[in-house]
Amino acid sequence: MLNIITGVQSVTSAVPIVTGGTLFTSGGYNYRLFTGNGTLGVSVGTLTCDILVVAGGGGTGYGHTGGGGAGGLLTFTSQALTPNSYSVTIGAGGTGAVSSGFGTQGGYSQVGSLTQVDGGGYGGNQAGGGGGGNGGNGGSGGGGVGFSGNKGGGTATSGQGNNGGTGLDSNPYGAGGGGGADAAGSTGTGSGGGNGGIGKTSSLINDMAAATSTGQLSGGNYYFAGGGGGGVYYPGTANTGG
Repeated sequence: MLNIITGVQSVTSAVPIVTGGTLFTSGGYNYRLFTGNGTLGVSVGTLTCDILVVAGGGGTGYGHTGGGGAGGLLTFTSQALTPNSYSVTIGAGGTGAVSSGFGTQGGYSQVGSLTQVDGGGYGGNQAGGGGGGNGGNGGSGGGGVGFSGNKGGGTATSGQGNNGGTGLDSNPYGAGGGGGADAAGSTGTGSGGGNGGIGKTSSLINDMAAATSTGQLSGGNYYFAGGGGGGVYYPGTANTGG
């Protein structure tokens, strides 16, 4: 009788198994996009990755209002994620006021225990035709509205964005633009509202945005987290978002 003995060698793969989000593959890299809350799962091996986190932008007030601040933005490079389940929180955009008062700050975003990225500040509000209002604080600050004195833009979270622009207290009361990830919102002018601050771009952002069809393409680069343009009391010229 011929005895045949088969041996099975146990092999632990060094390639991590990753789950969660929507998978995109480009240029030999895998990208996982989360546009809502979820879980990033890592098993078998250690995942070394770059992470881009963007929070929700701020809402604007009712009527004549400052621009909403962009959600904060942070990149984390060469992160070593060991086997585990990592909670992913994606902040929604702030709510705009529909009858009176101010909008709300955008929601925060976070991956696992990495630094929380704050939502954008709300745009300052005319406050019923008197008093005006400052922009709200957040990842980037909301723009201020100028009535009864120039009103300042909101303050940005350090390292995550930029301040909102100041509202001008003279006709046509140009409101400040919301801060963006790469620049502050502009101050309102005697002819219109301030522009929103520009969003951020980089080689990492370009690769991620192109692979996942996200971000704003302009001049050959992709941008995230631009601030909203400030409003203006009639008559006045249009403004531009970041």
